[in-house]
Amino acid sequence: MNTLALGVMSGTSLDGIDLALCRFSEYENKWSYEIVDAQTIAYPPIWIEKLKGAPQLKAEEFLILHNEYGCYTGELITKFLCGKEAPQLIASHGHTIFHQPDKKFTFQLGNGASIAASTGITIINDFRNLDVALGGQGAPLVPIGDQLLFPEFNYCLNIGGFANISFEQYGKRIAFDICPANFILNELALQKGYTYDKDGHLGASGTVNESLLKKLNCLGFYRQKWPKSLGREWIDNQITPLLSASGLTIEDQAATIYEHIANQISGITGNSGRLLATGGGSKNLFLMDKLKRLTSCQIVLPNEKLIDFKEALIFAFLGVLAFKGRINVLSSVTGSQHDNIGGTIYNIGNK
Repeated sequence: MNTLALGVMSGTSLDGIDLALCRFSEYENKWSYEIVDAQTIAYPPIWIEKLKGAPQLKAEEFLILHNEYGCYTGELITKFLCGKEAPQLIASHGHTIFHQPDKKFTFQLGNGASIAASTGITIINDFRNLDVALGGQGAPLVPIGDQLLFPEFNYCLNIGGFANISFEQYGKRIAFDICPANFILNELALQKGYTYDKDGHLGASGTVNESLLKKLNCLGFYRQKWPKSLGREWIDNQITPLLSASGLTIEDQAATIYEHIANQISGITGNSGRLLATGGGSKNLFLMDKLKRLTSCQIVLPNEKLIDFKEALIFAFLGVLAFKGRINVLSSVTGSQHDNIGGTIYNIGNK
């Protein structure tokens, strides 16, 4: 049976909201997918500022923003779906504001009830909280999609705000955040007046600083065993102070961060196998050239639609699994007590 679902994704890099209308079918325990249509809607400046400022809001202001962002998401979804076949469900990731699983909490902005009320379509969101309550990281969530939709690849690498990877090891799916990526690169680019570092021009114009590189590579996170995940707070506490204290130009800071990212990714991927690379960072020529020089894996760049919308595709898939009452979060990935079905369903009776 075919299921039409809309995946909605907002990444930490604040590029915008990704919308992917996807069709899924299962035959003899094998899944297939089609991205029917997809679009990235860039955030207007006012929403970039609201999302950046969300962690500092008072409780009442924060709840108001939670509902407001849900309504805003619903409005964008309604416009996107105009004239298209309506999906059976919408799976919304929301925008991560807090992620501290060690303190037993995570929060993705965008009230699912507000989205459901705005669109009139069944909404599934809040995919992470149950796993965190079960002692897991609540992240990454994409690996079950990697496992079931892309079994022909040895590694699935996504380079977004953070770089994360998933692969099979001893019969289990393993996945974790590797290191920061576009989140910190975009912050450096903004200091030079750019929205992002297109093709790595900023990094390419700088020089790698070995002292800073060593400090970055020696951060405690990289010695931790998985499961493990990263959030904005970690960058604020660990990366930003090192960059600020370095005294380097923005160009040299960027060059060093690029080298750091390539070091960390290549240290995971080994020397053989096929690696599927997606996410905005996989279109960064400077970064990918560095990575190709450091790994012996065959790096496969798919079509641009999949590069841009793989995470939205997989969140649509997570929603389908949840709606069917199927496991969509793997304990081997997150470290929770057991596999679970993540997601809160808001159904206003239209199905």
